[in-house]
Amino acid sequence: MSTLTADAKKLQNLDAFSGLLSDRVYEAMKAAILSLDFAPGSVLRKGPICEALGVSRTPVADAILKLEADGLVEVIPQSATRVSKMSMKEIREDAFLREALEVSAVEYAALYRDDALLERLTQSLRLQSEQLEMGDFEAFFKTDQAFHKLILDCCKVDRLHDTIRFVSNHMDRARLMLLPAPGRSADTVEEHRQIVAAIANSDPDAARVAMQTHLRQLIKRLEPLEKERPDLFAP
Repeated sequence: MSTLTADAKKLQNLDAFSGLLSDRVYEAMKAAILSLDFAPGSVLRKGPICEALGVSRTPVADAILKLEADGLVEVIPQSATRVSKMSMKEIREDAFLREALEVSAVEYAALYRDDALLERLTQSLRLQSEQLEMGDFEAFFKTDQAFHKLILDCCKVDRLHDTIRFVSNHMDRARLMLLPAPGRSADTVEEHRQIVAAIANSDPDAARVAMQTHLRQLIKRLEPLEKERPDLFAP
């Protein structure tokens, strides 16, 4: 049986997060799951987590309940609490929903071309290239997320971000796992360039195709990994 006793030391300091104590504990544990420091299928032990974060069992228990609601943790009564394995079914469903939302957003961005947005997207591309050269995949992932957020922001639909965050939980773990794969990060930057070019040309059709092509790479690349690493995926 796998255990996260040692991995609990990899939890980020709570000072890195804002909000109430219970919220910060939740964010720290969620970050460890999404970054794969808490591996799919591994056991969560409250004691080591409490010790690593310097908190009582109550905020950890509350965080586990929220993570269970997110689909990131599986609580087995009278047995164990485990990090959920990745589910290709759920990833496909989430990818479908994310594509519908982000394609609409990028079409809007191209239709209502904004120079300030283009400048920020171009700056993001430069930063992505720098992080790629350094091999800093964790920073690259955060910049990737920020790139997509810029496009979503232009729609000025507040609930859009909450919806994207909810449907991205399972996908984010998979994306982080794939980024170090040879060529994947470089391909991501080039796909982002195509998206920015379509927005710059005020071409919503090209923007739609570029975003669809980009987002659909996840499933295409994840299916072989499911066969190579079945231990990470739910049957």
